[in-house]
Amino acid sequence: MKKMPSTIWLTGLSAAGKTTLAHALAEAFTAAGLACQVLDGDVVRQELCRDLGFSRADRSENVRRVAQRSRQINEAGAWVIVALISPYRDDRERARQIVGDSTFFEVFVATPLSVCEARDPKGLYRKARAGEIANMTGIDDPYEAPSSPELRLDTGVQSLAECVEAAMRMLNRDSRVETSCSVQLRS
Repeated sequence: MKKMPSTIWLTGLSAAGKTTLAHALAEAFTAAGLACQVLDGDVVRQELCRDLGFSRADRSENVRRVAQRSRQINEAGAWVIVALISPYRDDRERARQIVGDSTFFEVFVATPLSVCEARDPKGLYRKARAGEIANMTGIDDPYEAPSSPELRLDTGVQSLAECVEAAMRMLNRDSRVETSCSVQLRS
């Protein structure tokens, strides 16, 4: 795919499958010969945003910093795949403005809360339900679903390969993408 590098912004609840999908997409992009970087929420919190907590203001600043970094990476010639809860619509819209509307693809990983809680790989939902942690998105802090994302996926019913294929189809049919890409998925 020859195209101006862009940002694919994966948003959704904790344990929705954003990070797994981000890495699978990065693998597909690399196989297609595209430079790509994943900005995962957990890693970003340990590096770029280690000084931030989980208040609404801190979450907004986290999204702003990730958007700024995404834009820098795009301008340097690489694609970015962001895997970030980014629970507030206004923050995601601000991220779109920072990155640039023509190079921003919002993908809503719309896996239901019940599926995310059943997965709960870090035990965060269990801790939130027990009152051990506060500001847990989907429990005591809201998640504002995107009103018109470029793509909606549900990893509770769609396989990883189906999600990657859907994302590639989205990029291929989007008028912002100049040529199509052919990506072979490993089974």
